[in-house]
Amino acid sequence: MVEPAKDNDTTDLDFSERPVPAEGRMPRTNLMMAWWAVCSAIFYLVVAAAMARTYGTTNAIIGIVLTVIAYGLINGIISRYSMQTGLTVGLFSKVLFGHVGAVVATLIFFATALYYAVFEGYVMALILSEWSDSLTMAMSTAIVVVIGIALIFGSVQHWLDKFNGVLLPIYVIGMLVAVGMAIAEFGYPSGWLTRAPEGGASPWGWLHTFAYYMGVWVLMMFTFDYARFGRPEDAGFHARITFGIPFYAMTFLFSGIVGILLDAMIPTDGLSEASIVLGLLELMGLGGLLLVWVTQSRINTANFYLATVNFEAFIRKVTGLKLSKVVSGCLIGAIAYLLMMADVFSYLLQALAYQGVFVVAWVGVALSHILSRTYRARFHGHVELNNAYIPAFNPCGLVAWCGAASVGILTMHIPAISGFSSPATFLFAYGLYELGLKWAKPRWYIAGLTSSS
Repeated sequence: MVEPAKDNDTTDLDFSERPVPAEGRMPRTNLMMAWWAVCSAIFYLVVAAAMARTYGTTNAIIGIVLTVIAYGLINGIISRYSMQTGLTVGLFSKVLFGHVGAVVATLIFFATALYYAVFEGYVMALILSEWSDSLTMAMSTAIVVVIGIALIFGSVQHWLDKFNGVLLPIYVIGMLVAVGMAIAEFGYPSGWLTRAPEGGASPWGWLHTFAYYMGVWVLMMFTFDYARFGRPEDAGFHARITFGIPFYAMTFLFSGIVGILLDAMIPTDGLSEASIVLGLLELMGLGGLLLVWVTQSRINTANFYLATVNFEAFIRKVTGLKLSKVVSGCLIGAIAYLLMMADVFSYLLQALAYQGVFVVAWVGVALSHILSRTYRARFHGHVELNNAYIPAFNPCGLVAWCGAASVGILTMHIPAISGFSSPATFLFAYGLYELGLKWAKPRWYIAGLTSSS
């Protein structure tokens, strides 16, 4: 059961501080189109190509297929729960960690979404400045940020679904055209499926690939905040299709195969998002510019949107100030612009590595809570949202979250097993939380409640 929120602000179309009511839910196709914006990113092409270079194409594809299955199953569970409750990541985290502990989850979420917006936006600015003779990098970056922030002001329900629905076919067709043009220009790479690194492929390369893709488990948080707009009667469709295996087959497998093929054909100096987009620009000219902008604009609507609404929620929780979405969006845009121009990407990558551990631990705790029979038996599945009845800290969730994150960070710094930091984090988080529930005190979840209540 979900306690109704006290705040009935009808101007809040993002429902950042209360569960999404029935009138805020979206038709299944609209939500699907809004969410499928996340399936297009140059980043997915680069990761797959990097895995193929490091572990061999066969290992990379096996790891990606396993990733698709795992992501589809986990997000199917998460999306059903989100649709059932209508909660955001921030609201759900109150249940797991207490109303003060949840602030950290909101901070990590908005910062991670912001970092991804910075990376993807930088790629758009780079290719625009390279294509144009008159636009400097500073001007191109400003254009990217202004357009990216302007696109999110229409809300998920009233704009992003239509925008991304129109661009989805362009993305798919554009990627196929890019592969076709690369084959025509450089010839078909006949040995791409058996390509292996110098010295041979590791027999555990598929597992390393799978573990690497766990570093993008922030998509589980993305799923939670998008799925809440789904109608409960559409939960089966969304769990199977919108947030399920077909979506991740497009996101990771389709993009991955395209990335591996392009990397095998287009000569580049090193491998990065920049090298891929510049290669596309050289190969396709104006078509390459448009393809990259379509691709990156789609996913950056999700990045900027989630960064904005979670930043808004974070500021409200910490200071009590209720910023409008326009103000929050402009602040996020300004921060993104400064980060792009400051050239601090190496620092952002380090921050993402550590934040990724906390994200995986969050997913482990969240999934354990959703699936726990112990919680349902002891607390009847109650979800309390009124801060007056929520403790500041929930030891059960915080110990599992921070304990698992500590294990993950420690594992990251042991070279022999550093590649398995994410799986270790997830398993510890899931197990510690379920174990903790057996001894959890009722007042950890509802303030003032005792065992005899």
